[in-house]
Amino acid sequence: MFTRLDPPVPLHVSDKGSGQAFGVIDYGAEHHLIWVTALDDGGEIWCAANPQVRMQANWTMGRSKKCPPVSAIKAVSDR
Repeated sequence: MFTRLDPPVPLHVSDKGSGQAFGVIDYGAEHHLIWVTALDDGGEIWCAANPQVRMQANWTMGRSKKCPPVSAIKAVSDR
């Protein structure tokens, strides 16, 4: 299932950078959500699985600019 996000959600994709997710692909219960994201730098569009996606920093909501390293994200997702 494809869900269009309106408004887009600001995200950070590990190893790619920040961008705006404008869609989510859901393949079902035993799969990660796939975030369809237009990157801020260069405008590339990437589909990234849940473990590689984090919300962008927002000091009002208490989310710091520090993103965990990809290896830490992968270790948690493999549990």
